[in-house]
Amino acid sequence: MTDVEGAQRREYDVVVIGAGPVGENVADRARAAGLSTAVIESELIGGECSYWACMPSKALLRPVVARADARRVPGLSGAVQGPLDVDAVLAHRDEQTSHWKDDGQVAWLESIGADIYRGKGRLTGVRQVSVTAADGTEQHLGARHAVAVCTGSRAVVPALPGIADVRPWTSREATSAKEVPGRLVVVGGGVVGVEMATVWQGLGAQVTMLIRGRGLLPKMEPFAGELVAEALTEAGVRVLTGVSAKAVSRAGHDGPVTVELDNGERLETDEILFATGRAPRTDDLGLDTVGLEPGSWLAVDDSCLVEGSDWLYGVGDVNHRALLTHQGKYQARVAGAAIAARAQETPLLETDRWGAHAATADHAAVPQVVFTDPEVASVGLTLAEAEAAGHRVRAVDYDLASVAGSGLYAQGYRGRARMVVDLDREILLGVTFVGPGIGELLHSATIAVTGEVPVERLWHAVPAYPTISEVWLRLLETYRG
Repeated sequence: MTDVEGAQRREYDVVVIGAGPVGENVADRARAAGLSTAVIESELIGGECSYWACMPSKALLRPVVARADARRVPGLSGAVQGPLDVDAVLAHRDEQTSHWKDDGQVAWLESIGADIYRGKGRLTGVRQVSVTAADGTEQHLGARHAVAVCTGSRAVVPALPGIADVRPWTSREATSAKEVPGRLVVVGGGVVGVEMATVWQGLGAQVTMLIRGRGLLPKMEPFAGELVAEALTEAGVRVLTGVSAKAVSRAGHDGPVTVELDNGERLETDEILFATGRAPRTDDLGLDTVGLEPGSWLAVDDSCLVEGSDWLYGVGDVNHRALLTHQGKYQARVAGAAIAARAQETPLLETDRWGAHAATADHAAVPQVVFTDPEVASVGLTLAEAEAAGHRVRAVDYDLASVAGSGLYAQGYRGRARMVVDLDREILLGVTFVGPGIGELLHSATIAVTGEVPVERLWHAVPAYPTISEVWLRLLETYRG
């Protein structure tokens, strides 16, 4: 086909901009429905998660957390008091990122029949996309049914005096660094901040955290941040709350960094990591050509269709619903099904609360694990969120150290569990666990929240003894009184 300017344009049913896990899943669902699909990527196929986020960060965290667990096991603790083998840890990280090569992910996309375009994808009009390759050559694609924007988000670095000369770390540098800094300042107390503080302290750095608010993990139950802060402090991390960096400077090209705080204190460090939020990768996407604001988050409905459009989808981080890889992949499955249904002119989509074309979990049941020591795992609403939403609720808490399985898991086990019960419907709106080894407990909670399982029925879900999961029985006993 030839567009209005005379340039040749290749037509597809679906064009996907961005080939991270979200874009890959949209493409997979579209191809499974028999739709021709093009996928555009300007960096590595596999995206942020595979090379600079989930995979490298968890590869770095695993030996740190495993050593911490082992140090609490009688008969084993004496054998694991020494330092970690840093070279081996970093080599394992490199292996898990495929050494920042995407051959395997390219092969998978090709195996499902998607066409890959390397370059910068940009909207040029309704159902029209251009691809500019690294050598400047340009191709034009048309989408008969849908364009899916799956470009993700990027780290935000505040515009502090001196920031450009400092060359600060973001999450990308923190997960791909080739050596351990002697000293590291971490700005921000969210998930990236606490996980990277855990990693680099565990690998031998002297870590200081700067937290603008009152505590860590502010979007989770308060006790989660309190227990993580306590453990980080015991491990040697200096956690400063109620402070902000107001200026930074570096001595020479590779010299130490000086950080000026708003309380008058000055810190010296070798590297500084800003874990202070994310912004959508939509600033150079051509949104203005379709009446949208460049650089904005994309407002979407529950099928991930951009509001006011019948062809443009915003899937994953770009819609700001739940900035998590697994949640973006979930959205991709929903959006892919919706694209296929609309392409096939299905008269009525399943957009009911838990229907096939509604990403309801984004609102009601988002699961997340923070891989620190102790781990934090949560799904659904916190107590504060449930109350703010107008629910009549009760929080039921239990000390995880009182469960037989936790005492067997680790000596001196510390942890806590909470379930938030909707008193009118007698179902769970949210669950939070904090403690060593609790990440794998989360899916049971996710099923309970998503399935809206009545508390009365949960009483018959008998946990095996002696496991940490016995906390479910203790929570239900506490609720029943």
